[in-house]
Amino acid sequence: MDTRRHKQSMSELKLRRLMEHNQRLREDLARPRIRVSEASASLIRYCKTTKDHLVPSVWGPVGKHEDPYAPQSGGKCCIIQ
Repeated sequence: MDTRRHKQSMSELKLRRLMEHNQRLREDLARPRIRVSEASASLIRYCKTTKDHLVPSVWGPVGKHEDPYAPQSGGKCCIIQ
């Protein structure tokens, strides 16, 4: 009798795992997708139009007012009143 209960619980465990796996596969299938060619074109367009201040050899020197990585001048740290 105990082996029958053990076999039943193992079968239920396998069924539950299969159902969970099936659910994950359904979620994966429902995920929105685009073609590789569209993604590549979008990435190339982004790289060509977005200026990267850390690559001056491509984009040229960057003015201090445009560079977000330049040290901030102003000298004020905090004000206590």
